[in-house]
Amino acid sequence: MQTRLPEPGADERAHSDHLLQLLREQIVSHGPMPFAQYMERCLYAPGLGYYSAGRTKFGAAGDFVTAPELGELFARCVVNAVQPVLAMLGEQADFLELGGGSGAFAETALHALAAADTLPRHYLILEPSADLRERQRERLQANLPAEVNARVRWLDRPPEQDWRGVLFANEVIDALPATRFAMRQGEVYEEYVALDGAGRLSRLDRPADALVAGAVRHVERDLGAEFADGYRSEVLPQLPYWIQAVAGSLSAGVMLFVDYGYVRREFYLPERDDGTLMAHYRHHAHNDPLYLPGLNDLTASVDFTALAEAGNSAGFGVVAYLPQAQFLIGAGLQEVFEQMQPQDEHGRYRLSQQVRKLMLPDQMGERFQAMLLARGLDALPLPAELLAADQGGRL
Repeated sequence: MQTRLPEPGADERAHSDHLLQLLREQIVSHGPMPFAQYMERCLYAPGLGYYSAGRTKFGAAGDFVTAPELGELFARCVVNAVQPVLAMLGEQADFLELGGGSGAFAETALHALAAADTLPRHYLILEPSADLRERQRERLQANLPAEVNARVRWLDRPPEQDWRGVLFANEVIDALPATRFAMRQGEVYEEYVALDGAGRLSRLDRPADALVAGAVRHVERDLGAEFADGYRSEVLPQLPYWIQAVAGSLSAGVMLFVDYGYVRREFYLPERDDGTLMAHYRHHAHNDPLYLPGLNDLTASVDFTALAEAGNSAGFGVVAYLPQAQFLIGAGLQEVFEQMQPQDEHGRYRLSQQVRKLMLPDQMGERFQAMLLARGLDALPLPAELLAADQGGRL
């Protein structure tokens, strides 16, 4: 598979080798590392991890394209869905975006919120990457009116004081470091990253600790069946703690998560016996997470049932769960589409391509799901069409 991937340049390979050397040193000093720790290092190691280094990630020049990178349609629909919540909460309401990417979503969203006269008090971006933060800052400063840009704040950590408003995360949970587990003779094992005799990265299984084993047994109980011998997949035992960390101070408002994934019974289908872990390198998807560490985006699909459970444990209720296509329709896609109609033929073609990629089942329309959770609201001012399309019963 690796031979079909684009060859990295000399600088890229040197960058990956630097991270690889640090990983080797850590394994030599401390022994094999849990896969989740390896994934965390590959994505977030300061200056070397995929999201911490300076290479382009998003768009045609990067490794993948997210919905906001396609154009303005996605962000404007999201604003349509949540701006009534901001309006109800008033001028003290904030908007918190987790992981701002290139800044494309924030740029479009702030323009749309200003046009709807529902600008939040602050537009907060929780961005761990210093490189991405600077790119976002430059983009927003160049493309927003000064009085709108003045509302943008970057955070190093989630808000500690109680706040009210909207939390939004697009393709964030899939990048949380995933724990890989495997079943052996009815026992739960955890996947680790080790070194082979030649000093190359390799994978091995060790008996799981109580936290990982407990998370896997919980899934089995919920599914009403034990995993078969040899079954391998992912679980996020840290998800309830992560939700509490990022949203525990949201006293009144909604959270919107958009990501690719499944309800639990589809995530853990018997035939999906090697999990959902994927690596993305220059628009090529492959299944070797040990290849070129630091240059690949490593992701695992989201168990949306687990996300609902984590939200419930943090005091939120699920108010809508539906495929992205249904979410966008319920959020006023047709109206936004008509408002955005360009005069020139090329512009109309580009807009129609946005719709195709966002809506078609084999593109993002069915692979991506949207989940809205809420707490502390006396009423739920979300679009009626969106609430009517709820498929939460599938969770």
